[in-house]
Amino acid sequence: MTDTSKYRLLHTMIRVKDMDKSIDFYTRLLGMSQMRRQDYPSGEFTLAFVGYGDEKDNAVIELTHNWGQETPYDLGSGFGHLAIGVPDIYGTCAALEKEGVKIPRPPGPMKHGGSVIAFVEDPDGYKIELIERK
Repeated sequence: MTDTSKYRLLHTMIRVKDMDKSIDFYTRLLGMSQMRRQDYPSGEFTLAFVGYGDEKDNAVIELTHNWGQETPYDLGSGFGHLAIGVPDIYGTCAALEKEGVKIPRPPGPMKHGGSVIAFVEDPDGYKIELIERK
C-alpha cells in the first residue's frame, strides 16, 4: 500500500463569473488573503488563490474565471458548500448583511443540536457555511 502520511489537501476550485467581485468577497468580507493571481491568455482564463494562511501549510480556494463567461454557472447538485469557522457568527452575519450578502440560513443552533451555524452565498451563489468557533 502507498504511504499517504505526507498527503494533504491543497485547494478547492470553484468557477467564478466576476473575478474582482469574488476576490473582494473572499478577502474584504471574509478576511482571506489573496496569495496569487495569474492570467493564462492562451487558455483564456485567470486563476486566483485565496485563503487564511500560506499555501505551504493551509488548504486554499482556487477561483477560476473563464474569460467570456457571460451567464452564471450551473452550480449543480453535487457540490454542497465550503465551511469557515468564525468567532462571532451573529456579528459576522450582521456585517455581511450590511454589505448586501445573501444569508439564506440566518445564524442559530443546528436543528438537531450542536453547533451554531449560518449559510451565506458568495457572488456566484456558492454556499458558505459559517460555524461559530470561539
